[in-house]
Parts: sequence; structure tokens; C-alpha cells
Amino acid sequence: TKLLNIPEYKVVEIISITEKEMHLQLEPYKRKEAICSGCGEIHKTGYYGETEVIIEDLPIVERRVYLHIKKRRYKCAKDGKTYIEKISWLKGGIRVTYRFAETVNRLTAITTNQEAGWFLGLDDEVVYRIDKKILEEKANQKLSPVPSGIHISIDEVSYRKYHRYLTNVIDIDKRLVIWNDEGRKSEVLNRYYEGIGEENCKKIE
Repeated sequence: TKLLNIPEYKVVEIISITEKEMHLQLEPYKRKEAICSGCGEIHKTGYYGETEVIIEDLPIVERRVYLHIKKRRYKCAKDGKTYIEKISWLKGGIRVTYRFAETVNRLTAITTNQEAGWFLGLDDEVVYRIDKKILEEKANQKLSPVPSGIHISIDEVSYRKYHRYLTNVIDIDKRLVIWNDEGRKSEVLNRYYEGIGEENCKKIE
């Protein structure tokens, strides 16, 4: 438990250990109210049972580590769909811990997906999906709130065959692309103006 150092969780069973792998059963010290992975709110009603997931974590003594965790399922009051609870140290959509995903992202920054996969024992496609999730998250962080500028330039660029375009907003003072989105029509640019709000729109010179 101390070696894993996962907040609020403890190892309750060593399921198996081989020369290459380690499987551990984890449970929380105390069950907290579940956060819906759909709407992000706490659910007190709509409990729909549990499901066990197997999550890969960083290696220990050259063994790949797999964590077995039971996650609660809830029927979301917002849209009526069933979601698995959100756990902060797990990366949603890909069955790895957040720190494992960040390690993949750091490796792909200095080498190829293929070489990163070889080092971690992962398939190229798995490396791509993990890295893509982290990059999307970093992009969203930079765009929340949407950056605004006083002197801006608008441009479009084709990024793929068959007329696939991006609309770019450049802050001329910073010499930096501060926003972009798919498409090149006026409604695409309107999404930027809506994102920065009326007050920031008035400041544009």
C-alpha cells in the first residue's frame, strides 16, 4: 500500500505475482459519495450495482502492475444513462492510472509511439490512445477559459485531404495561436466570440 502510494486506497489482496506481472486487489479505506463520470456531480440515488475493472499502473521492480478495483455504477439523473463512478487518480476512457498515462505522454514527447510501446510493453495503438487523451486534456485546459486578445488575426489552414480545414485565431501581440476549431465558416469563428464573451469582444481592435 505504501509503495503504491494511491490516495485513500489500500491493497487488500495480492492476487498473483509472476516474473513479469503483479495483480493487486484495491479497496478504499472509506467509501465516499460517488461522482458521476457523465455529469461530474455526486449521486446519492440511482445505484445500479458494481463492476470490476483492471487498471494498469507504473511497473514495480520490472513487473507490470495491474490493479483490480470495484467501481460503482449509477443511473444519471441528468440524462438517464448509466455511468461508472469517476475516480480522480484513474484516467477516464483508458484503463490506466493517471500517472501511467502521464508517463506515456512524456515518453512520446522524446521518442516514437513504437519505441515508447516497446519500452512499456504496450501496443502502438494503445500508446496512441493514451497519449491522445492526455493531449486533449492539456488542450482543453489551455482553452478554459477561452483566451482573448486585443489585436488578433484570423486564418484558415487545410490539415487533411478532401478540404478539411481549421480556423485559427492568432494573438498578434503574443505571436501565438490562441484558439482553433474545425471548419472555416462564420459559425466556427462565432464559437470563439461566444467563448470569450461580449466584454472581451468589445476590446478587440
